[in-house]
Amino acid sequence: MIRQWTYRLLQPFVVLVLLIFVGTMGYIIIEGYSFMEALYMTTISITTVGFDEVKPLSNEGRMFTIFLLLTSWTTFAWAFARITQFVITGEINKYFKTKKNMKAVAELNHHVILCGFGRNGQQAARTLKNHNMEFVVIEKEEESIEKALPFFPELIYLVGDGTDDDLLKKAGIEKAVALITALPDDANNVFIVLSARGLNHKLHIISRASEESAYPKLRKAGADNVIMPDKIGGSHMATLVSKPDIIEFMDFLTSEDGESVNMDSVSYDLLPTEIKDKPLKVVMEWNKTGVSCLGMKNKEGKFIINPPDEMLVTEGCKVIVFGTRSQIAEMKSNLD
Repeated sequence: MIRQWTYRLLQPFVVLVLLIFVGTMGYIIIEGYSFMEALYMTTISITTVGFDEVKPLSNEGRMFTIFLLLTSWTTFAWAFARITQFVITGEINKYFKTKKNMKAVAELNHHVILCGFGRNGQQAARTLKNHNMEFVVIEKEEESIEKALPFFPELIYLVGDGTDDDLLKKAGIEKAVALITALPDDANNVFIVLSARGLNHKLHIISRASEESAYPKLRKAGADNVIMPDKIGGSHMATLVSKPDIIEFMDFLTSEDGESVNMDSVSYDLLPTEIKDKPLKVVMEWNKTGVSCLGMKNKEGKFIINPPDEMLVTEGCKVIVFGTRSQIAEMKSNLD
């Protein structure tokens, strides 16, 4: 896209430079002018300023001047129309905006790729933004992006089909840590998951599914997690009846109102050597920042809720912690 727009934007200027070159070379060959004389004569001819000729022209030179005048008038009219079209239609703004986006994408590292910017995609973007995670959006419909930009003024995005491997590479999939595909079509989600897994086998992939039958296909394609929004929405509403306080509290934690609180996981690999393979109590009290332990995930992937203080934090384990954003940020800075 950038190359196509660059070509279209530079095309009028290239044609004008070519016209000046042809005129200059014509006067040098036909009239024997020096380079500066030929360039001067070409300039006053195509701009029709009416200055005197450098030297009296021969009949051949006059015929060439007539040709140059007619050609330059047509060329200038065409070039002016093309440049005006770029300005009026906003293509020049799109060009610079796209170039800015491509530069921003190239600078991303350990980011999230979000395919699809409908209702689910925008909600995912809000959550990522609240957690200060860098992300880039891939959306096929540019109109959807334009409508959302007032709410996401600093949005980094690419317009195109998320099923395109080249576009995923442009989004920096080799450097990304996760991909979320929130397209309404299950077949497209399966295709994106397959492509993404092939391009980055370490990528954490989360996919939306509209139909129950798509769940096993997405898992088989390589999705780490498959989310069914309708199913979650129905379960959420029913649980609000049976356990309203708990659900409201969880909503508070994950909403913008709960921005000051957060949950996170700390991997065994990130722990300093002196507290590896130590009891949970030692890990939690090391350079204590006020965070609390909610649970642990062992190397088999099993969760232990409210684990005892004497449980060892061994290789493959993750500690799930809870605290304010500042507390968790301080804890992570202690691990660096």
